[in-house]
Amino acid sequence: MRIGCPSEIKNHEYRVGLTPESARELGVNGHDVWIQSGAGMGIGATDDEYRDAGCKIVDGPDPIFAECEMVVKVKEPQAIERAKLREGQILYTYLHLAPDPEQTADLVKSGVTAIAYETVTGKGGILPLLKPMSQVAGRMSIQAGATALEKAHGGRGVLVGGVPGVLPGKVVVIGGGVVGFNAAQMAVGLGGDVEILDRDPEVLEKVGTFFEARASTRFSNKTNLEDAVRQADLVIGAVLIPGAAAPKLISRELLKEMKPGAVLVDVAIDQGGCFETSKATTHADPTYVVDDIVHYCVANMPGAVARTSTYALNNVTLPHALRMARDGWKEAMRRDPHLAEGLNVHEGKVTYQAVAEELGYDFTPTSEIIA
Repeated sequence: MRIGCPSEIKNHEYRVGLTPESARELGVNGHDVWIQSGAGMGIGATDDEYRDAGCKIVDGPDPIFAECEMVVKVKEPQAIERAKLREGQILYTYLHLAPDPEQTADLVKSGVTAIAYETVTGKGGILPLLKPMSQVAGRMSIQAGATALEKAHGGRGVLVGGVPGVLPGKVVVIGGGVVGFNAAQMAVGLGGDVEILDRDPEVLEKVGTFFEARASTRFSNKTNLEDAVRQADLVIGAVLIPGAAAPKLISRELLKEMKPGAVLVDVAIDQGGCFETSKATTHADPTYVVDDIVHYCVANMPGAVARTSTYALNNVTLPHALRMARDGWKEAMRRDPHLAEGLNVHEGKVTYQAVAEELGYDFTPTSEIIA
């Protein structure tokens, strides 16, 4: 199979779909790998390293979109890229379609076979291709939030860990999954006063057992959530409904009851955000203020630590890419129902139920496509 990896063009996105090591693995398994010149520069990987790995270096993205059977990316294709996609081509990347009707419409129109990293499942219902980026984003959320809390960045002027004689900052983490757990780890490590909210008693038991007295837990109902948010200096939105739009948990009205200069970090922004006042931002302009509350809503947080993120991502995406290249995507999905959960769009049909319901498309089960 001919597999192509273009440069990412989203604002301040430095990751790349294939590392030189991953490209080499595909090559030694008999596949042709085309890399856009300069695609790896954000992680410090040169064109020469890709050449040494057996890749063909091409100028610009057009040859990749025109001639490669599978396109491997990191972020969702931008409008200019979607116009280049075609029927019969495999797109393998993060998509986050539920809150993005324009992207969904373009993918449907293109006829492409679009496989989303974020909906591929694993044993026990985990999302293994999303997990490493959730780990990165969770940890980064505390770094970003701590910076936004500084007075020069519009925040309250609160140090998360405090100092002797001065109380630490109050950090509220909404959601105890992968993002929330990693955010809580970082906040606890900084010495913050950390509270984790979740609706799943098993999750609360797990995080409560892990953190013991270093962090508190509370069941997430409307009353408890509002009470915690009113007290918070920093709130991390870490909720996820796989493939669907995130629920809006903090209303515009509640902002008026928060401490002026408090910070909201919405890690769910890829899925539309979990705060009513959330809107996607970029690393170039990461924050904005609504009713004296600082919002950090960068939609590609892990892109800021591109090398760490790219290698962590390739560790989990490469095995599926190898199987699809070897067996074809249909046969790979017949053999692996977890990979089949990643199919979101195929030849004009929406094949992921949450996306179809959210955006008003007819739903076609993947089982019918691969039968």
